[in-house]
Amino acid sequence: MLIRALIVLLVVLNLGAAAWWLTRPAPTPPAEPALPAGVARLQLVHEAPSMSTQAPVSQARDAVSPVALGTCFSLGPYTSEAAANQARQTLGAQLLRAQLREAPATSANGYQVVMPPAASLEEAQAIAARIGAAGFDDFLVVRQGEQANGIALGRYRSREAAERRVADLQAGGFAALLQPVGRAGTSLWWLDAGAAEGADGAAMARRASSGAPQPLECAALR
Repeated sequence: MLIRALIVLLVVLNLGAAAWWLTRPAPTPPAEPALPAGVARLQLVHEAPSMSTQAPVSQARDAVSPVALGTCFSLGPYTSEAAANQARQTLGAQLLRAQLREAPATSANGYQVVMPPAASLEEAQAIAARIGAAGFDDFLVVRQGEQANGIALGRYRSREAAERRVADLQAGGFAALLQPVGRAGTSLWWLDAGAAEGADGAAMARRASSGAPQPLECAALR
């Protein structure tokens, strides 16, 4: 009887131990040791982000390079910032870069009214003929110098008289300009412009009611 009781006790103890082993809670994993400052944790292969989740490569290298300036020049002078800005708008996309520049006028006293140089002497003479036919007098085709093939339309002591002359000519369809040639400190405005290689600066000057285009270093354009 004693042996049977011992056997039964052993069986009960084994069953209890097995039940405890099966029902015990999962052990808590040990905490990861703290890493020194500046040291990154190693990643396993399966922990690394896939290629599809990585940030896209910068597109900066695909940016289009700016168009190189082939020729640069200054147009003007204009008697106001508004007139210079109007010239820039007139030329529009023909200019790759443009900026306005203010400069003091220092020369002989007075104001002159002019027509910008034409493409040829013949064209200038034809314009002069139309001016005369429209009833205007006191004009002269310029044959030499920077304003060659331009038309001088009078010189005045007062700005008001010169402005009236310009207004009358413009009302008659002629692109007359007022140019200060006196009074130190009078402001003039220039349009510093850059265009593509082979651009016709003289043709642009005529469109923009400017005198002959003045050469300009392209580095001067910001």
